[in-house]
Amino acid sequence: MYKSPFFFLLGLFLFAGWSCRPANDSEKLAEVDQTIITRADIERSAGKQLSNLRQQVYQLEKQKLDESIGAALVSQEAKNRNLSVSTLLEQEVDAKVSAVSEEEIRALFESNKERIQVDFEKVHDQIRDYLRNQKIAARKTEYFESLRSKAKIVTFLKPPAIRRAEVSITGAPFKGAEKAPVTMVKFEDFQCPFCKSVQPTLAAVLKKYDGKVRLVHKDLPLEQIHPQAQLAAEASRCAGEQGKFWEYHDTLYGNAPKLGEAELKTYAKNIGLNASFDQCLASGKYKASVQKDLSEGGQLGITGTPTFFINGREISGALPLESFAAIIDEELAQTK
Repeated sequence: MYKSPFFFLLGLFLFAGWSCRPANDSEKLAEVDQTIITRADIERSAGKQLSNLRQQVYQLEKQKLDESIGAALVSQEAKNRNLSVSTLLEQEVDAKVSAVSEEEIRALFESNKERIQVDFEKVHDQIRDYLRNQKIAARKTEYFESLRSKAKIVTFLKPPAIRRAEVSITGAPFKGAEKAPVTMVKFEDFQCPFCKSVQPTLAAVLKKYDGKVRLVHKDLPLEQIHPQAQLAAEASRCAGEQGKFWEYHDTLYGNAPKLGEAELKTYAKNIGLNASFDQCLASGKYKASVQKDLSEGGQLGITGTPTFFINGREISGALPLESFAAIIDEELAQTK
């Protein structure tokens, strides 16, 4: 029987405990003359990719484990009731699923009409079958959960270790308590609309976790799509020289995407910055510093903005408050 190379490799990884916590960082993997290559070296260069693969393996293991638990529960229930598994599922799943109505079929068609682009009559039966299968799947999940709630189940599958990236924050502007237990680093582009839209959420994070979260700003100007982002980032650092980085930061987002050089100077005057701002901006004083952030972002594997590192744990996108809170709460729980 043909076996996919993927499953062969997957088997090797599982056999080696690849989804478990990685070995000690000091583990020696190779020695070239007098140079030693350790686990930590590999994690630094490919940590993000390795973490993603470990998570994929874990999710597959968890999915299969849940399926096996469900099968065992159904089998045991069928035995207890002196029924075959198929008869049990017919009674508890199929028989308890309501028929698909014409209204449901029509509603699904209408909501997807532009994408389907086929006459209703031609897809009527397909939609009906699809909805029927959806109802069966939902009822099956409900039934399996009811069996789980009555059974004693202990699982031993462990998730992979949480990857924590090392992010340099020395000298970077921040808000919040300097010695807060949670440090949240944001890599942003002042011309990025998603970075702009997430600012109220970040303010809400600081308010919710007052004194517990330090928010650090790093620049990641994506010049290929946002040609004004680099200069805007330099301008914010010039504003920082006069103690107004965050005020200028907020002004930039408030006026984005209007970030031309003349506009950057106007915004500076509006918040009371003196003439040294124009001199700083013209000199390109902070160009290399911004590029350093950009280079670090590349080394961290960042592919878009905004990207965040909460105590080194990476998440990305203009996410809702709940997404940040879930990780922050986990991190705070570890400090108790």
